[in-house]
Amino acid sequence: MERRYEIRKREILQDTEIKPQVTDGMLKRLEQFAEPFVAAFVRRDSKANIQMYLGGLLSDAERKNVESIAYRYDRQRGGLQYFIGQSSWSHHPLQQELARQVGKGLGQDDGVIGFDPSGFEKCGTESVGVQRQWLGRLGKVDNGQVGVYMAYASRKEYALVDERLYLPKSWANDKKRRKKCGVPKEIRYQTRHELALDMLEGNRELLPHQWITGDDEMGRSSGFRRDLRGLGEQYLLAVPSDTGIRDLEITPPAYSGRGAPAKQPFMRVDCWCAALAEKDWTRVDVRDGEKGPLVTELVKRRVLARTERGKEGGAEELLVVTRTRESNGTMKYDYYLSNAPAQISLDELARVVKAGHRIEDCFKRAKSEAGLADYEVRTWMGWHHHQILSLIALWFLILETRRGKKVYASVDGPTGSHAVGRPVASRLQSHCSWMVSTFDRTQKQTARDSTVLSLQAT
Repeated sequence: MERRYEIRKREILQDTEIKPQVTDGMLKRLEQFAEPFVAAFVRRDSKANIQMYLGGLLSDAERKNVESIAYRYDRQRGGLQYFIGQSSWSHHPLQQELARQVGKGLGQDDGVIGFDPSGFEKCGTESVGVQRQWLGRLGKVDNGQVGVYMAYASRKEYALVDERLYLPKSWANDKKRRKKCGVPKEIRYQTRHELALDMLEGNRELLPHQWITGDDEMGRSSGFRRDLRGLGEQYLLAVPSDTGIRDLEITPPAYSGRGAPAKQPFMRVDCWCAALAEKDWTRVDVRDGEKGPLVTELVKRRVLARTERGKEGGAEELLVVTRTRESNGTMKYDYYLSNAPAQISLDELARVVKAGHRIEDCFKRAKSEAGLADYEVRTWMGWHHHQILSLIALWFLILETRRGKKVYASVDGPTGSHAVGRPVASRLQSHCSWMVSTFDRTQKQTARDSTVLSLQAT
């Protein structure tokens, strides 16, 4: 057993070999960055564990889980495993601090809040919330967990700010499995849309915004769109290609004089789109300074949409369709419904569409650079602990990326977020390692000094 342990430890440490590159001042910035988050903890060992875990998530380890992080700092994994997977500390104060910082650092009055469920493939049946279900980001039904995430995007940058684990009915109603995974008693079954609304209620005052966006899993729910209208929110939500719509800008068939006046029939949105003429499309250039101009074509139309049960939704909405040419020459079409006024500009709609795409990029970055999907915990608390610390680590990378775009451009190439983010992440490892060890020494010295002063006082 001991030999196997040492072999496994050596393999992990080889994956996390320290790189020699150093970024001036990053250590101090990381220490200052972590202070508001560790302030939520009283115990010295808890503060050290937070520092350690953030450091591991910011490293270039191949797998950023409890085992890898513990071995990275030459610790037994048991203590860290308990702190992440079993300890009862609340992640809510950390999440609220994160949302406050994002709102202050990136906030703009026309900002965009986005919601997106993300699936994680998992083996077995023991991890909280796992079952065969639709994993939207993977585009298939498979065994896994689903998290619903809240993101924020502005012209400055974008970040993930909150998360909820979707608990299927089979889990919500299973007392035995709930107890085994530590699901709190107050947690009840909620749809993914209800989870999104909860996050919106808890964060929207901290995040200046004008728009709500989301993928077609969020947009297909007429109830979700109705609830957003009830909250006074303006949305642009993706919808599936089979969404039924009635074009309100087409003259209905002439009245025959008998019965109710005829109405324009409902049609699938993709079939409606196929009948458009080339002149109906307007070309818009959205420049983001990273990959050059993003060229898209848009069309908008006032419509009524069917509900999930095939009935009219009742509220007039704006249908927005975009098309972009893929690298293989084919056209990609995306469909959206909005409660924005009909006179809204296509430039503004294109900006919000682009913000939604940037949020999708944010997930990729969270998984590749901050270990979002690398967790190996089964409990309710463990999932939320890992997730919030991953979002916090991502936020630090975002801050460093913004700061470093000009600094690193001459060394690392283009100034895009990803081009800068990777070298930033790789350079963090040695800093994070030293930071944690320094933090431990400082805390121990402080404790000794306090003891001496106490004895002197007596």
